[in-house]
Amino acid sequence: MGSGGADGSYLAQPPQPGRVGAYAGLLVLGALVGAAGALVQGAWFPGGLLLALAGAAGLFLGGARATGTRGGALASAAGWLVAVILLTATRPEGDFVFAAGSGSYLFLLGGIAVAVMCATLGQPRQPDGPPARLAK
Repeated sequence: MGSGGADGSYLAQPPQPGRVGAYAGLLVLGALVGAAGALVQGAWFPGGLLLALAGAAGLFLGGARATGTRGGALASAAGWLVAVILLTATRPEGDFVFAAGSGSYLFLLGGIAVAVMCATLGQPRQPDGPPARLAK
């Protein structure tokens, strides 16, 4: 039987203020990386797209490693997705950031795929106890 804490469940524990602040910071960083990636991928097409996706992957995986949970990757991916979706909408004046080209679709779909991969590869919880092997 796995023990999660004093009462046996991680879900029953109140959130830690430091972790909530880290998630909020990662949400804002995700929005900034999404906006910067939207501009970079359109400016220098092949290299800019790779640079934008590499920056997003670094943030998603770094968020997961920094918090020690998959929630770090999900928080930064949520901020990235909100920024990218808001930048795809046209304005009443007819202005837009994303053109209807293959680079924009690759950035959107590639970023979502990278976010899913980084959230899946995020650091899982390790069982409590000493890092020793069991005796035979």
